[in-house]
Amino acid sequence: MLKNYLKTAWRHLVKGKAHSFINVVGLSIGMAVAILIGLWIYDELSFNRKFKNYDRIAQVMQHLNNNGEVQTWGNVPFPLAEELRKNYGNDFERIVMAANWGEHRLTIGDKKLKSTGGFFEKELPELLTLDMLSGSRDALQDPSSVLVSASAAKAFFGDEEAIGKVFRVNDAPPLKVAGVYADLPSNSTFARLDFIAPWDFYARINNNFKDTEDPWRPNFTTLFVQIREGADFASVSAKIKDAKLRKVNAQLQKKKPALFLQPMSNWRLYSEFKDGVNAGGGIRYVRMFGIIGLFVLLLACINFMNLSTARSEKRAREVGIRKTIGSLRTQLIYQFFGESLLTVVCAFVLSIAIARLALPFFNEVSAKNLHIAWDKPLFWTGCAAFIVFTAVISGSYPAFYLSSFKPVSVLKGTFKAGRLASLPRKMLVVLQFSVSVSLVIGTIVVYRQIQFAKDRPVGYSRDNLITIPVGGPAIHTHFEAIKRDLIQTGSVASVAESESPLTGVWNTTSGFSWPGKDPEVSTDFGVITASYEYGSTIGWQMRRGRGFSKAFASDSTAVILNEAAVRYMQLDHPVGTTVTWWNKPLTVIGVVRNMVAESPYDEVKPIIYSLLSYPGNVVVARLNRGPSVKQAVNEVETVFKKYNPDQPFEYKFVDDDYAVKFGEEERVGKLAGIFTALAIVISCLGLFGLTLFVAEQRKKEIGVRKVLGASAWSVWGLLSKDFVVLVLIAFFIAVPLSYYFMFGWLQNYSYRTELSWWIFACSGAGAVAVTAVTVSFQAIRAASANPVRSLRTE
Repeated sequence: MLKNYLKTAWRHLVKGKAHSFINVVGLSIGMAVAILIGLWIYDELSFNRKFKNYDRIAQVMQHLNNNGEVQTWGNVPFPLAEELRKNYGNDFERIVMAANWGEHRLTIGDKKLKSTGGFFEKELPELLTLDMLSGSRDALQDPSSVLVSASAAKAFFGDEEAIGKVFRVNDAPPLKVAGVYADLPSNSTFARLDFIAPWDFYARINNNFKDTEDPWRPNFTTLFVQIREGADFASVSAKIKDAKLRKVNAQLQKKKPALFLQPMSNWRLYSEFKDGVNAGGGIRYVRMFGIIGLFVLLLACINFMNLSTARSEKRAREVGIRKTIGSLRTQLIYQFFGESLLTVVCAFVLSIAIARLALPFFNEVSAKNLHIAWDKPLFWTGCAAFIVFTAVISGSYPAFYLSSFKPVSVLKGTFKAGRLASLPRKMLVVLQFSVSVSLVIGTIVVYRQIQFAKDRPVGYSRDNLITIPVGGPAIHTHFEAIKRDLIQTGSVASVAESESPLTGVWNTTSGFSWPGKDPEVSTDFGVITASYEYGSTIGWQMRRGRGFSKAFASDSTAVILNEAAVRYMQLDHPVGTTVTWWNKPLTVIGVVRNMVAESPYDEVKPIIYSLLSYPGNVVVARLNRGPSVKQAVNEVETVFKKYNPDQPFEYKFVDDDYAVKFGEEERVGKLAGIFTALAIVISCLGLFGLTLFVAEQRKKEIGVRKVLGASAWSVWGLLSKDFVVLVLIAFFIAVPLSYYFMFGWLQNYSYRTELSWWIFACSGAGAVAVTAVTVSFQAIRAASANPVRSLRTE
């Protein structure tokens, strides 16, 4: 029986070549999209899950009241680790502090290179259950030791044995390699952890641990914990909530710091907080692409349903004969499901090939390293389930519909599908284009939001502006000489030194006060300290007062505020106002236009600018337009090498650094655009197939109309009208749905675009145009056919 089902299914697949081609191609595209999105979603959902203690690891974070809102910080004071060990030790199996985790300059013999790592307490290897290839996890007990990843050991020392080798991190004393661990998973928070240096080493060389009067005030450490077996994150969070509040001074108690545990399972997908409440994060993209993948697959299944049921009259006689000779309806259902399954299997084979070919491009766009796990039984089990699921979805309606025909009506020749028979097909076409139009509107809104943020005035000029990281005190010591030499090259217009880059604010303060401030309200302002030339170099825009100047000795006790700070402080006449910063009186000499330093999608926060009195972290240089960029950069490098030969020269164009902020949204926009285009292709394939069927079904009617004088244009209108009407209905369904969902999506951004009417109008017009073009090919062909051929049998 099964053999008979497969033989019959294959015959029908081969017999209707055009419809089979449309079905297989449409399903294969839909399945390929679903496979790629499935791989992407699996990678997101499995983030960090390869760590053995994944379900018991968390990061200690804190909520604080600042500037009238609850802010959430990932950094905590360094005494907190000891406080948790001392008073809450029964709840934790491991507590690990981390600091200065990021990119560092390493000196290995004569080589100088950049690598990512950090300083961690000695239990981190056990927390992450590192797979040690050589050495042991206990190596960090020695404060002069260091662990390196396998790929880093290869990059640092080639094929030589890494154990026993030494290198320096920045300008610190040398560390000895005591262990090599297997590279950590690429889809994890610790993916680029090339080296792990001891916390005790960092504490010994860093003055933050020696000169801090109140160690509970600065928040610069990251704290990871592993709760004990049987404990849960909620109850432990409740216990440690006030651990910091009990230790801080009266000024900081106004912030009402509240500690909590952020489980490792939430680090990736639930990383965003708004006013102290988790607002999601990456999970919204997982949901969005999951819905897109399901809809694209559904569109392909609808094509199969429509084309299968549209040919019902041709299958009616077959059904009638089979029922007459004893076939049960269940047997016919199995047969039609078999045809669906065979079509889906053919489409799946093609979809795997499409997915495999598209994977390198997909990885490049999504910034991932996805691969198809051919050798995993779980993958093939999932494929089998996927095939069955798709076959059931696409074949259910045709199977139950076609098997319902009554043999008496069919064999007497009185069977007609009737007008109502086409109603489900019309509804499915409406559903198809409702989804397609909604995806088009959503994609346009995403691109509009990205472009809106890109076009946002940043408050300074980014043209020909570069930033150069400072690796030590030498640059600050020789800054005046460096500035003179750079300008003398003719390639540089101006130079300044700053504590923070233009695309970030690396320092904040809570000790700021002004006339009229409510003493019970806690504040947290961004702080940027810079040299005198900072404003003229970056081209900031003064709104009131003046910038810093060497002509005024009093500027050492002066500050400049941005517009957001003036607005928050409610100062009507800010210039000349005396403010205090940790009880030190300062004079406001100017107000500068808001500059976008952090997220381009959020409101600019209050920022205080003051003069730099200690070595900065970056040098900002404005290149002249005359010489070539390459020549200018080479001359800048020569000057920096002269005064700091041990520091590798690095630079970034501020334009490029700022563009990184749009990376995630741009990736989402590109992927959404690609999947939307494929959804439209699938919908048009189905529409083309239905047009082919309708033209064939009405062939004689068209012939009669032409004999009676109908023009090709009127015949085209006859075949196109119904489909255009269906697309217009789909448009009016899609508009309110897409408006509702995209309006909600835009609420995630403080600085956002509007849902303009033209977005919906253009999407609708585009859908109608695509429909007209798709239908026109077959409609024009039918309209231009010789009516004699269609009528000669009459």
